Amino acid sequence: MASELTGAVLAAIDTGADSAHFGAIPLPETYTGVALHADEADTLGKLPREEKRPSLAMHVEQVPMPEIAPDEVLVATMASSINFNTVWSAIFEPVSSFAFLRRYAKVRGAWGARHDQPFHVVGSDAAGVVLRTGSAVSKWKPGDRVVVHPNDVGLEDPQGHDDTILDPDQRVWGFESNYGGLAEVCVAKGDQLMPKAEHLTWEEAASMPLTNCTAYRMLVSPNGACMQQGDVVLIWGAGGGLGGFATQYVLNGGGIPVCVVSSDAKARICREMGAEFVIDRRTENFAFWDPETGRQNPKEHLRLGKTIRQLTGGRDVDIVFEHPGRDTFGASVFVTRRGGKIVTCASTTGFTHEFDNRYLWMFAKSIVGSHLANYAEAWRANELVRAGRTHPILSKTYAMAEAGRAADDVYENVHLGKVGVLCMAPEPGLGVLDAALREQHLPAITRFQ
Repeated sequence: MASELTGAVLAAIDTGADSAHFGAIPLPETYTGVALHADEADTLGKLPREEKRPSLAMHVEQVPMPEIAPDEVLVATMASSINFNTVWSAIFEPVSSFAFLRRYAKVRGAWGARHDQPFHVVGSDAAGVVLRTGSAVSKWKPGDRVVVHPNDVGLEDPQGHDDTILDPDQRVWGFESNYGGLAEVCVAKGDQLMPKAEHLTWEEAASMPLTNCTAYRMLVSPNGACMQQGDVVLIWGAGGGLGGFATQYVLNGGGIPVCVVSSDAKARICREMGAEFVIDRRTENFAFWDPETGRQNPKEHLRLGKTIRQLTGGRDVDIVFEHPGRDTFGASVFVTRRGGKIVTCASTTGFTHEFDNRYLWMFAKSIVGSHLANYAEAWRANELVRAGRTHPILSKTYAMAEAGRAADDVYENVHLGKVGVLCMAPEPGLGVLDAALREQHLPAITRFQ
């Protein structure tokens, strides 16, 4: 049953209410959110990995409504999505996210203290409607339809002013801060908001910001690989959240994607997007690590390189789009061409990498670390979405009551693309204002569904 707050917001949207009306909607003392509990870090967090599931730690419950800081906004969250950082938070690995909240309180002073709670409302994506703005926010007003860019940065240090990702106080919203997107409302800074693409539904729009902007920085931005037309790009997990956007950027930018996937369904999706070269790693049965010795298997690196050259007409890859980490990193370094780049943003299979450094230094290859995106990069990525040049890769949407099950899907890698979660939106398919643009791109928008 919808809360009074949700009912009031939905009624205001349906009637096309003005900004003053949205800004006057009464706020309750509590709201519904998906929260982790600090005391479970010492119980569920210490279970063996094979016994862990995100759903064990994700509680749909009432949490206190926070006061917003002068530079913040309160957003009525129509929809959110599951990213792997929510999985990490909910299995309390590699560290408990409550350590991040304690640090937030220590660094950000009085306003930061709100985040250090015995609960953590998670979620690093959101699409919704602004309800309140702080006194220092001038660009946004109640009633604006927005998505949230998940880069939360203080910018009180000079290091962040060329690139906010370099700021010592940079953090991922909803992962390293509280009051994230998996809830009826969320709290974000004014410089995290971007206009919602009006040809997309709430859940489609909400599924995009984090992985889309991360892929943009990794491949397109000068802060990443700075991909050129004609570059051959090896994309690990091309049927997943990051890889699905990476494939689009390579194709849009005149590159040649070599998509690595783990099923026939994911291979089909990549080909439908326009990728000609697809490697199904399960069919090929690559074993980059020898289970008997616990060491890497160079013969498998050679076999991967040979497979790539057979597809590309003899070319090695210019760029590797890396995020699995331990399982694949040695192979990634090996198959990259002389002078090429391995750009990495995550390590979902393990954070400790091993590779033969001779293939890095003797062939002048580069490893580029890439984290999230700054506001300018995210804004440019979002403008491509609004123009219908980059499309959502949403495959399935759950109700907020089933957010734990949605996170289990991502943890177990049984999903395609992104998995969405409805928050205030009562059903999928709502939120579209530009039906003509949607119709023009509908096959691409719904491809992963």
